[in-house]
Amino acid sequence: MKINMTEWAKAVIDSKKVMAVPIMTHPGIEMIGRRVIDAVSDGEVHFNAVRALAGRYDTAAATVIMDLTVEAEAFGADIAFEPDEVPAVRGHMLNSADDIARLQVPSLSAGRVPAYLKANLLAARAITDRPVLAGCIGPFSLAGRLYDMSEIMIYQNPEAAAMLLDKCTDFILKYCIALKKTGANGVVMAEPAAGLMSDDDCMRFSSVYVRRIVEAVQDDYFTVVLHNCGNTGQCTNAMTATGAAAYHFGNKCDMEQVSRQVPPTALTMGNLDPVSLFKSATPDEMRRATTDLLRKMSNYPNFVISSGCDTPPHTPFANIDAFFEAVGEWNSKL
Repeated sequence: MKINMTEWAKAVIDSKKVMAVPIMTHPGIEMIGRRVIDAVSDGEVHFNAVRALAGRYDTAAATVIMDLTVEAEAFGADIAFEPDEVPAVRGHMLNSADDIARLQVPSLSAGRVPAYLKANLLAARAITDRPVLAGCIGPFSLAGRLYDMSEIMIYQNPEAAAMLLDKCTDFILKYCIALKKTGANGVVMAEPAAGLMSDDDCMRFSSVYVRRIVEAVQDDYFTVVLHNCGNTGQCTNAMTATGAAAYHFGNKCDMEQVSRQVPPTALTMGNLDPVSLFKSATPDEMRRATTDLLRKMSNYPNFVISSGCDTPPHTPFANIDAFFEAVGEWNSKL
């Protein structure tokens, strides 16, 4: 459904209530009795999981799986699949500057890209009461899955690094344009590897490339949410330099501290630990942590409460329920 995302974000900021958008799909896979490998391979199973969650929880937006292997696989990377685990890239497919020079930017028919486009298309058609946020990887994180993008490499051979980042950016941009055409209302771009760098390096090796994508696809009807769970607070300025409409933070940072650097017209999202809280805490601990974060962020109208990253497989529904109950109780007192 066509939703004006600029107006949606303004409504989120203007509302006295705090909106909740946890990044989660795996509980939906379990709701429909399927396994992770089914959802990451079959766009219809993936969609059914997203739809099941949207039917159960009052999220401000629906999100698809945060799978950081789809784009790398399209380039030819070797992917490890386990029935109930998130896919992972095995090793590096590029070992030299010559390998980078020979690397071809793949088509959108490569690997599992068509399955993910199908999942977003079906979700955008079926879920019409809230935005549907697609997912993609960021340029630096994709480059790191194809080649060892260590500090030594990017400084010893900056030309090769730039060439690889250009090719990664070209593909992600092509993918985002296709996601936009499915009817999805935005994309959560996961760039965790950039959070391991200083602000200056994050700007040079990530943000300038992310900004290229943002400027090409973001408009009133399609928003970019930049996710960086590696950031501990040292590269927030580089993140906001991308011009994204929303910034999603991981649990390693102080949510209030990083939010001070986010423009008041952009959304700041995060950052409850997906493992130690959502997956491993008791419902009472989950409820308490959620309320504590809501209290801490009460002076930020642009705050959207979320998990710090994708909630993992086998996250107990009791903890997800406790999260939403705590948000509901908080909002009922406003």
